[in-house]
Amino acid sequence: MTRRLLGAALAAVTAGGLLAAAPAHASATKGEVDFTGIVALSNCSGSIVRGPLSRDTDAALVMTNGHCLETGMPKAGEVIVDRPSGRTFDLLDRAGKNVLGKLRATRIEYATMTDTDVTVYRLNTTYRAIRQRYGVSALKLSLARPHAGTRIAIPSGYWRRTWTCKIDGFAYRMKEAGWTWKDSIRYTPECDIIGGTSGSPIVDTRSKRVIGVNNTGNTDGERCTLNNPCEVDRNGRVTVRRGIGYGQQTYLLARCLTRGNDVRLDRGCKLPRPARR
Repeated sequence: MTRRLLGAALAAVTAGGLLAAAPAHASATKGEVDFTGIVALSNCSGSIVRGPLSRDTDAALVMTNGHCLETGMPKAGEVIVDRPSGRTFDLLDRAGKNVLGKLRATRIEYATMTDTDVTVYRLNTTYRAIRQRYGVSALKLSLARPHAGTRIAIPSGYWRRTWTCKIDGFAYRMKEAGWTWKDSIRYTPECDIIGGTSGSPIVDTRSKRVIGVNNTGNTDGERCTLNNPCEVDRNGRVTVRRGIGYGQQTYLLARCLTRGNDVRLDRGCKLPRPARR
């Protein structure tokens, strides 16, 4: 996850030359997933997303990983809601070649690394305003849990490159250092994600809907350590898959987005909640 994906991205920024060494840009052909709605963060990737009840006049949302927060990675059990933020995002054109403009957040709507690994930012502009100014529409979050064998695309705004593969299966529990995630998406080996891809949307290539958010991979074959997540089944049996990448499902997030684009943690929402004080 985490330091592998996030740390590598930070190193690229400070090195000042690795971004230029990214693979050449390639325009998507008809039927492929392109870079519409994709953004680049200073250390990660992300996307403009909307839920089933989102309206054009709502303040737009940007989704990335919890471990991509500008304030640092949330602790296990920590849930952040309604925290002010002025973070900016580079909005890419459809081909991923050029930056159309900068978007700015007003607050962190929701962020956690407990059960999942997600951050949702609320912007200071609406979906309609973004579309009118830049010709860019948001990606739609799927309400359905994905299935094994689904063909997926992972467009990274940070690298301006897309990985494609299939969902190989799901990890009942996935552990990395002190964090535990539930029902994680496991990729087939073609999605050999690298540092900076953290927070990229996982897009179902058939429906073009977002079914998850990319977040980690096992680098060295170690067992449940930082940069080396392991899978734990219902019986507690641990499996290590070196070189395999993972993401977190987002249908639970989609189901928690109410009118006004608020993440409501009541009314049956199954996302983790902040600890009561």
